[in-house]
Amino acid sequence: MATTTATLTLSSADLTGDALALSTTATLTKAGTATGMEETTGVSRKSFATAQTAYNLIAAADFTTPIAAKVYVKNLSSTAAEYVNIEVGADNVVLGRLYAGDWAFFPWDGANDIDIDTSAVNMTVEYMVIYETV
Repeated sequence: MATTTATLTLSSADLTGDALALSTTATLTKAGTATGMEETTGVSRKSFATAQTAYNLIAAADFTTPIAAKVYVKNLSSTAAEYVNIEVGADNVVLGRLYAGDWAFFPWDGANDIDIDTSAVNMTVEYMVIYETV
């Protein structure tokens, strides 16, 4: 059985007027169990020569649903104004925007495609899905 943990640490000397230091850890488990997730797509990178609109980054059809999964997406650009929009579902509902160096880690049930828009040419996105087998 695989055991995968995710840790997020936030710190700032002046964000709230006082020092901020938060850290939390979660073990990534299958839906409704204490059993660790067993599968990953592996970390991949996709480079785009042109700006993209609604590019299908992760296809729901590649997974059996419903599943407990976690998705990691990172904008590898070093140009501050360049961004990637993360979109979910057939209506491309925007989940959020990642500027240069930003990343997201979020839960996903495998039911809807995850698409992206890129704001510029020659952008690269890094991504991975950690999921359970059903």
